[in-house]
Amino acid sequence: MSIPLLCIALLAILLISLAFTVSMARGKSKMMYGYKTDPEDRLYKSVRAHGNATEYVPIIAILIYILGTMPISMWIMWCMIIVTLSRYLAAAGLLLPKSLAKPNLLRLVGTLGTYLAALGLCIALFLKAVSL
Repeated sequence: MSIPLLCIALLAILLISLAFTVSMARGKSKMMYGYKTDPEDRLYKSVRAHGNATEYVPIIAILIYILGTMPISMWIMWCMIIVTLSRYLAAAGLLLPKSLAKPNLLRLVGTLGTYLAALGLCIALFLKAVSL
């Protein structure tokens, strides 16, 4: 099993699933463009979850892909796994609460995990680049 490819596949599934969630929420609300900025509105939460994932998933997938083409340490592999799980937690933290008006633990853990593990991937790639 290739952990890097599995992580990239899971990130792509997340992004496409969140896009589908936006489409479903648009159909249900009959709002084909825009959205109400109500932190309790399902469409608003779906758009934010998809937008948030769209901000992070592409660069994370690129980092994982590039690092996956090289021999990597176990800590880099763990960064790949943690950042992937963190993106799912962040999405859940945006979709599941009744309102986005208050912070929640899922979103906090997902965000912190994303920042730390993605930074780890950046450092790993930097170290690989300067050692070539």
